[in-house]
Amino acid sequence: MTSSETINITSRDNPLLKELRKLSSEPTAYRKTGRVWLEGDHLCSAALLRGVIPSIAVFSESFMPIAGVFIAKGAIKNIVISDKLWQDISGLESPAKMGFVVELPSSVQITPNVATVILDRVQDAGNVGSILRSAAAFGFKQVIALTGTAALWSPKVLRAGMGAHFGLQLVESAGLDDLYALTVPWVVTSSHQGDFLQNLIKNKQLPQPCAWVLGHEGQGVRAELLQQAKVSVRIGQPGGEESLNVAAAAAICLHASSVAG
Repeated sequence: MTSSETINITSRDNPLLKELRKLSSEPTAYRKTGRVWLEGDHLCSAALLRGVIPSIAVFSESFMPIAGVFIAKGAIKNIVISDKLWQDISGLESPAKMGFVVELPSSVQITPNVATVILDRVQDAGNVGSILRSAAAFGFKQVIALTGTAALWSPKVLRAGMGAHFGLQLVESAGLDDLYALTVPWVVTSSHQGDFLQNLIKNKQLPQPCAWVLGHEGQGVRAELLQQAKVSVRIGQPGGEESLNVAAAAAICLHASSVAG
């Protein structure tokens, strides 16, 4: 089948539509199928800019008149379904009327010596997606999610990441022992201990490259990681707040790390 061929699907019971319903609604469905569903022209465009070639492009009938640029990018299959069927597979309140099915890498190993972000049980999907965007924006190459972290390829994390996934090496469900594969020093974030970030930058004490460890929204970084990190960092908050949202803290720390080198 060539990329120029288009198939119309009219049955709700079509196997592809059944799969898309699962991928759009179940956070870990991708772990069984080995592929993810990207819904919406914005997310699909972001993936294309990263060089992603979708295995399947799916369009609603009403989107087809403006679908040319996406068809031209060379999906293996182009599928058209009715707007009514689209409502049934969409994971959005306002369905976006197009999407891609993208195959995931079969196995990802930790790269020891690259700038890395470690997520220690960060559970909110929006926070995880936002951190991935910051990691990609500030030149980090790898994100390692420890067990207990929100599923990196879940629909909500994908939407929050807005294409950042495809510029990163993502390692999921890692254990503490897996982190010893890293040869870069660990830098942990804390609300109550460690040196202030601005002082570390001023004194050129922030290691480059490094692995930033970002912790659970309520509990922070677990004790085992705090004890073994080379540097502990806190962010000065002259306004008097107790702590920052983990995604906001990540953006500050990763930006600081990118300009300190």
